[in-house]
Amino acid sequence: MRAEAQEVRMRDVPVEARRGTIYDRNGNELVASVSVDSAYAFPPQIKDKRDAANKIADVLGMDREDVYNRLNQNVGFVWLKRRIDYESAQRLKALNLSGVELVEESRRFYRQGSLAAHVLGFAGDDNQGLTGIESVYDRELRGIPGRIVIEKDAVGRNIPEALHKFIPPVPGNNLVLTIDQTIQYFVERELDKIMDVHHPKLAVIIVMNPKTGEILAMGNRPTFNPGEWMKYPQSIWDHNPSIWYNYEPGSTFKIITAAAALEEGAVRPGDTFYDPGYIKVADRFIRCWYDGGHGSQTFAEVAQNSCNPGFIMVGLRLGKEKFYKYINAFGFGQRTNISLPGEEVGIQIPQEEATELNIATMSIGQSIAVTPIQLITAASAVANGGVLLKPSLVKAITDAEGKVLKEFKPEPVRQVLSKNTARTLMELLTDVVLKGTGRNAFVDGYGAAGKTGTAQVVDAGGYAEGKYVASFVGFAPADDPQVAALVMVAEPSGPVYFGSQVAAPAFKAIVQDTLRYLKVPERPGLEKPASPFVIEEPKARLIVPNVAGYPAEEGINVLKKAGLAVQTRGQGSIICGQVPKGGVEVLSGTTVILDLESPSAESGEVTVPDLKNLTIKEAGSILEKLGLGLNPVGTGLAVSQQAAPGSKVPKGTVITVEFQPPAEQTLRD
Repeated sequence: MRAEAQEVRMRDVPVEARRGTIYDRNGNELVASVSVDSAYAFPPQIKDKRDAANKIADVLGMDREDVYNRLNQNVGFVWLKRRIDYESAQRLKALNLSGVELVEESRRFYRQGSLAAHVLGFAGDDNQGLTGIESVYDRELRGIPGRIVIEKDAVGRNIPEALHKFIPPVPGNNLVLTIDQTIQYFVERELDKIMDVHHPKLAVIIVMNPKTGEILAMGNRPTFNPGEWMKYPQSIWDHNPSIWYNYEPGSTFKIITAAAALEEGAVRPGDTFYDPGYIKVADRFIRCWYDGGHGSQTFAEVAQNSCNPGFIMVGLRLGKEKFYKYINAFGFGQRTNISLPGEEVGIQIPQEEATELNIATMSIGQSIAVTPIQLITAASAVANGGVLLKPSLVKAITDAEGKVLKEFKPEPVRQVLSKNTARTLMELLTDVVLKGTGRNAFVDGYGAAGKTGTAQVVDAGGYAEGKYVASFVGFAPADDPQVAALVMVAEPSGPVYFGSQVAAPAFKAIVQDTLRYLKVPERPGLEKPASPFVIEEPKARLIVPNVAGYPAEEGINVLKKAGLAVQTRGQGSIICGQVPKGGVEVLSGTTVILDLESPSAESGEVTVPDLKNLTIKEAGSILEKLGLGLNPVGTGLAVSQQAAPGSKVPKGTVITVEFQPPAEQTLRD
């Protein structure tokens, strides 16, 4: 009976454990816990709850009714406000209110602001990790809470010679990350430059040690400050693009195509190929990014030139079963199991459903989607003698005194290539940077090996017009890689969007600073690229769209969108003729002369325009301005129409147009 009575008289005040510190690999504090006061109350002990609520609300900056409702709860203990500032705590203490107390807790302090924000994540008010490393290692970081036990009477008043007991909390363990704070600064700096110059939708940079799988830096834009995460939209902090963003890798995936073909003996560096500027697979023509093609070339030159037809020939020669064998072996379509929440697996066509056309487009980085962490992990296997390593973010767990409780070693996943194949491919990728499309990524004093990529962004029904993902993945020094890095920039704005122009320079800046910071000796007498790689917009062959009958503004837009110049003759709002005529093959940049006239108000008839290759929205807009209606069938681009182009129909006529998804697009660079 005595024991039960004592239990009734006891009041518990929880005492939060100090959350463990997160360090970078060199012992620099990235996240720490600082002491703050939290206010609580024993409602039964407060007599005038309205007066107390008003006073508490005023000093803590809270709503009076909210505080009053808390004090009116039929409970023995209630939190008033957690983690209040020092001045507010002192003002509350000065009120000397019976039944209102302060207890020491801790608040997370992110010492470098937004540095590595998506990696670190943040913790909530109850000492629980919510995102990032804070979430994954929450059990290790949070510690064991303590409590203050106080003996009170039935209405919460102190009892003479009452029992007071303090059960101390056990502090959480610390984490030592693989991240290097200085290298992370280099990454954040280049991300800010990319945002300022190219204004992309998002950008990712990952730096890895290819020999251990350790992540030395990982940064994203847009970003946030973990200490003030609630001030940012959830869309910014909810996902880490480095492990979550699915995108078609474009030409960077040619590393995988080349690796598989070299390992299986489907190609040798000296094998010759002929590129006329395109290749036909099934019923599709897939063009090379270089106007007119590269002509006769060895496979080493195919790699240097990032030649689409050459890589497609290699992919088809390799075959579906062997290609998928290496796609899976390199870890695509699977999580890398990096220590971060929310990792995606990418997107790939099931092997049994893949066609010859799919194999062709996958060979050049289309028809497959990857995540940035998958791509740099796979590519690093080439720089590591063919061994795929699990990417890691944590080096060790230590206790509050700094004693190592657990140390994490490199984790080999599998051998995906022989050392000889990996060495041969590294030589090819070195020439890509020295002589080919990757020249802007050359690292002075060290050289580099790698691959550029420029892929279109997938949209509903095909590819989004004018939207690209620019990227570069590579290693340095070229003869003994100490650092691997991936720069991925999604949807840069403006005329510059190639991986060689947007991503490669950022790679060079980060890797050069990183190697010098790590005191890696420079290579004297290193051969340098003869000149920077500059992409001149090629004069592509194209078919002139037939815009006769279009409203003038729409017709001019269609021609300019196709890459043609425009000149008009006459006055009016309708195009009545054009030179060259629709259907003629010309080079991009050719001037098309348009004859204009005003519509006849008397005839009541309208000339039906050619709507081929227009979207539903575009076709509908043109017909509406001509006084006609649209009945769309299907989705995608217009392929046929009920009323023939050039025929005359009464105003108000509804034109039935069939739409189909667009054909495969051509990758650049």
